[in-house]
Amino acid sequence: MIAYFDNSATTKPCPEAVAAVTEAVTECWGNPSALHRQGEEAHRRVETARQQVAKAVGAEPDRIFFTSGGTEADNWAVFSTAKRLGKRGKHIVTTKIEHHAILHPMQELEARGFEVTCLSPEPDGTVTLESLRAALRPDTILVSVMMVNNETGAVMPIAPMAKLIHRLAPNAIFHTDAVQGFLKVPFRASTLEADLISVSSHKIHGPKGAGALYIRKGLSLPPYLHGGGQESGYRSGTEAVPNILGFGAACAAALPTLREDLAREAALRDKILAGLSGIDGVVINGAHAAPHIVSFAIPGVRSQGIINCLQDRGVYVSAGSACAKGHRSHVLEAMGLAPAVIDGSVRASLSRFTTEAEADCLISAVADAAIRLR
Repeated sequence: MIAYFDNSATTKPCPEAVAAVTEAVTECWGNPSALHRQGEEAHRRVETARQQVAKAVGAEPDRIFFTSGGTEADNWAVFSTAKRLGKRGKHIVTTKIEHHAILHPMQELEARGFEVTCLSPEPDGTVTLESLRAALRPDTILVSVMMVNNETGAVMPIAPMAKLIHRLAPNAIFHTDAVQGFLKVPFRASTLEADLISVSSHKIHGPKGAGALYIRKGLSLPPYLHGGGQESGYRSGTEAVPNILGFGAACAAALPTLREDLAREAALRDKILAGLSGIDGVVINGAHAAPHIVSFAIPGVRSQGIINCLQDRGVYVSAGSACAKGHRSHVLEAMGLAPAVIDGSVRASLSRFTTEAEADCLISAVADAAIRLR
């Protein structure tokens, strides 16, 4: 059997998303900006998808703006905030464990004269309120903290962070990259109090090439892409209708059984953690608060060797983030883990389609790898 444990990199599209994409490509292929029946039907379906995504995010539909994915949503949040508030201040706060879709834009802003404070995580991978409090300054204009770390599953206290920022740095905008938290760690944008929230389609069984940025009501940002004025003038360009409709369908398909699915994922995560903890030579990394991510290592064995060995058994895992291929994990380095642990670490990530049989297969394959590779 194939046991797929790389869901934090991408998930298998659900049947509802596949059906929506297929219908959009074959039947509803009009331009949503066209003023004829075919265009109007495409526009109507895009707005239906916007409502579906908004319901999953816990926001009003007019606060959801479609993007090509989480990376674009993150870049949009960072660069547009800096452009809008750069005259008020030049200080930005983020963390050392963010996705590169945040860290690389921060490096670009530093080159433009901004000062970026990067918070260090605790040994379990979390970032504390106390460290954030100490970093805030009168000239802080942006804070960006991810909701769930994509490598360790550490969950950040986003709601308390939002309250703290709005109280101590009222001129700052708070953004959270919720790509790994969306439909994994329940939240509602209407009560979370984050100003900007990034989400992605292909992490929740939707198609690749779609994502969204939530922008709080009353917050005005400069346009990110200029042109025909789509997405309320924020992001011009003809909408990727198939991807957007698939994104909406994936959201709609996930919501009815979300609570049960998350409980089952958490139970499988705990089973995997217990199984791996009993294998001689295996080390568990981090707190694993999210229901779908397990980070572990076989110190002294290279990650790629573990991946290859498991792949021979039909088990698919990854070496940290798939977006940082070939590089040592900056997340595990920031947590202060030993080099032998970092270089021997892999990530197993679950989805709502993961089965108990797959979990058993993973544990067995890791036990075999620990013996063979060491």
